[in-house]
Amino acid sequence: MEATLDVVTRETRGKNEARRLRVAGRIPAVIYGDKTESVAVAVDPKALSRILRSESGANTLINVTVPGSGPARVLVKEYQIDPVHSHLLHADFYRVALDRLITVTVSIVIKGESKGVKLQGGVLELPHREVEIEVLPTEIPENLEVDVTEMMIGQHVRLKDLAEGAKWTPVSDPDTMIVHVVPPRAEEPTAAADGTPAVAEPEVIKKGKTEKEGE
Repeated sequence: MEATLDVVTRETRGKNEARRLRVAGRIPAVIYGDKTESVAVAVDPKALSRILRSESGANTLINVTVPGSGPARVLVKEYQIDPVHSHLLHADFYRVALDRLITVTVSIVIKGESKGVKLQGGVLELPHREVEIEVLPTEIPENLEVDVTEMMIGQHVRLKDLAEGAKWTPVSDPDTMIVHVVPPRAEEPTAAADGTPAVAEPEVIKKGKTEKEGE
């Protein structure tokens, strides 16, 4: 996904400048360049928030026009949020070259309902919700989608399975377990009120009538 963000340069830095910008409806930001000097800018926090809340989030390729150096493509490197009001306070961006591979973190998204869960009573486990991949900036996927509909108990998907035929390569271990369906867990005995572990009741063996004494 791509987006456009307006930026304006700022000549000064510091807390006073940051407060002045926020009063004016902007926040301070910095654009870092590959082998170029960083540029201090200001951006609209509402516009940036919409980008960060989109499907691609911080992996959104953003078009900006940096005063004095022209158009550029950037990604969000870091951002700070007010812990009380959840407002954006600051952001860092870095320029990307469209023909150079970069490393990004992408989320795992599960699609469908596993037959192993629905029909066999299994449990779907997702050990990792994010992985790192290497990809060209224009080919960054919004997420890695895994369709688990046909998965039965004992079946699994690893990162290398998702990478087959993809336009990216794994940076995380290719054998990373993404999702698997496991058998249902056996129920553990319930503890007694005093905390003593419950003990299974002994099996009672029924016998026929015993002969009366003396018969």
